[in-house]
Amino acid sequence: MTYTCFNVEVNDHIAHVRMTRPERANSMIPEFWHELPEIIDDLSQGDEARVIVLSAEGRHFCSGMDLSVFAGDNGISVQGDSGHISRQRASFRTTALNLQRSFTSLEASRLPVLCAIQGACVGGGIDMVSATDLRYATNDAFFSIEEINIGMTADVGTLQRMPKLIPEGIVRELAYTGRKMTASEAKERGFVNEVYDDQDEMTDAVFAIAKEIASKSPMAIWGTKQTLNYGRDHSVADGLEYIATWNAAMFDPDDMAEAFNAQTEDRDPQFPEHKRLRKGL
Repeated sequence: MTYTCFNVEVNDHIAHVRMTRPERANSMIPEFWHELPEIIDDLSQGDEARVIVLSAEGRHFCSGMDLSVFAGDNGISVQGDSGHISRQRASFRTTALNLQRSFTSLEASRLPVLCAIQGACVGGGIDMVSATDLRYATNDAFFSIEEINIGMTADVGTLQRMPKLIPEGIVRELAYTGRKMTASEAKERGFVNEVYDDQDEMTDAVFAIAKEIASKSPMAIWGTKQTLNYGRDHSVADGLEYIATWNAAMFDPDDMAEAFNAQTEDRDPQFPEHKRLRKGL
């Protein structure tokens, strides 16, 4: 399928989702917000991929929300006719919720999402990568909660997810000032796992990690992601109850047997693919 903002390839169980508008620093135009969740949902519900790598062409990873999203009848601006202000506000809220769902698709996917970041990752870019599982960056990468610099409060996930990843005091400083956080600081804070000299080195490293993840039992990986996500937002007691129930329902003894046999026979394990999920009824 052809997309306006993305290219998608699946090889060896690794889905590579690449943003393809480098001439606009991969800004998030209206089509972006529809295409991203469609792509992620299709991959997650399919049976080919076991892990997703999200990257971008060009010098910059993402310059955030494109100004075109604020314009037109379907935009998020509430300026204009002062009549029926409640309906205008309700429309704004609904649009914001829809934008949020685009990034929640990354978090909700049964596949881990690894993100390779170079250059600018600002505004909506941080909202997006905060919803992924693992983040990696080049030395020239930087991060900025840019919304404060244009007179608005970030509303698509950064303020909700970033405090789960790095100390809240640092998030508040970034959100109040809009300052740039360098790649080295992002690694020090724990926002990115590793920093690389250039894009080629980063891409090779990220795909090596993705390959390792893809070699594991897809069901075990899915359960691990679900359990980590659940535990992040619940108590330890709730998380323990959740994983007990999950494994009671989802643990596959055949996968465990294959893992043990592969170790004994000094070979790579061969696990069945995810079962393709039905869309709708």
